Amino acid sequence: MNRFPFFALLAVLLFWTCTKEGGPGEGNDPAETSEAPAQLVERLGLGWNLGNQLDAFYNYKEAGSKYNMPDETCWGNPKVTSATFKAVKAAGFSSVRLPVTWLGKIGPAPEYTIDDLWLNRVYQVAGYAHSAGLNVIVNTHHDENHGDDHWLDIAGAAVNSSLNERIIGEITAVWTQIATKFADCGDWLILEGFNEINDGGWGHSEAFEANPSKQCEVLNEWNQAFVDAVRATGGNNATRWLGCPTYAASPAYASYARMPEDPAGKLLLAVHFYDPYEYTIGEDQFPEWGHTGKSGKKAAWGDESNVRKVLGKLSTEFVQKGIPVYLGEFGCSMRKQSEARAWAFYKYYLEYVVKAARTYGMPCLLWDNGVVGAGAENHGYLDHGTGAYINGSEPLIETMVKAWSSTDASYTLQSVYDSAPQL
Repeated sequence: MNRFPFFALLAVLLFWTCTKEGGPGEGNDPAETSEAPAQLVERLGLGWNLGNQLDAFYNYKEAGSKYNMPDETCWGNPKVTSATFKAVKAAGFSSVRLPVTWLGKIGPAPEYTIDDLWLNRVYQVAGYAHSAGLNVIVNTHHDENHGDDHWLDIAGAAVNSSLNERIIGEITAVWTQIATKFADCGDWLILEGFNEINDGGWGHSEAFEANPSKQCEVLNEWNQAFVDAVRATGGNNATRWLGCPTYAASPAYASYARMPEDPAGKLLLAVHFYDPYEYTIGEDQFPEWGHTGKSGKKAAWGDESNVRKVLGKLSTEFVQKGIPVYLGEFGCSMRKQSEARAWAFYKYYLEYVVKAARTYGMPCLLWDNGVVGAGAENHGYLDHGTGAYINGSEPLIETMVKAWSSTDASYTLQSVYDSAPQL
């Protein structure tokens, strides 16, 4: 997810080693090394987010400082280890997304030099995941400005061309450094430009609603700057898959997305799925979801038909046109096992969303912020230091793995629907 305490293949994996290859002019022709979107979907499969970890940060502004500073453990999680990712792999996940906040680790203009220790730690953690046999996605996460002076200020850039040019310059410098650090890593690594870029209104601010295309077009420019910066570093970065998010990473604004020009032709559209918010994230959460949920105990919208509608539209507008889409985050706050009916609906929601993602051909990555307990913003499934199951999550993860990987012809989205908790 996008702000504290928010957070938002099953085919056989090849164990690539990090080896340097030449650029496009040295035999590394994108046309010859391209991986088909369908193969990518199989490779990425069901994934897991290391949330509230490398994206966690201290907010020193309250103490009179203008800086925010990332810190791996400041939001309550222990340091991640190689054992964590071995457990993630053993649990049945194929990929891991590493949300990373850079903020106070970026030096002043014009170089915008990233702190070596921080960059090295991100590289090390990505290596842990790769060594465990996982695909890895690395991004910029809490750098977006929601009224808190962060550098990716889309509201300001939309009305100030000079500011937009400065931000594009910083995007170029930051992603040049990140990409250079990871240039020797194989296709197991995907770089994702941004997280949930928005002006703090999540699509409902006065400025955005007055003219949605204005900020969305700025994001299109930023996505292009990200792609250009990564490709320019050469090596494996000339051909690796890159993720470009929609505004607020919301499927609702996918129609405003213009995929960047890319000589490699290897771009993915990144979106998040937490519908309906009143069930998955909100403070006063409903205990039930779906067509068998009781009126008054579930949100007024967002049932199974909404899942099919949202993913179906993404499939029609992107996937079927050769542009892969992945759900970089999905999930739902933990329910208490002692409340059997609420737990049953919770498990059903996770199963239905994963099975729908599989049906529509979209890899999906579970949001896990490591929080122990039940209630709003509690998304802990695996201990971030050891990978051990927490919050009684093992049967939940097993269900999601089944929803993605099962080859049983009788196990369909319809059969999942038919097995919903009864009234």
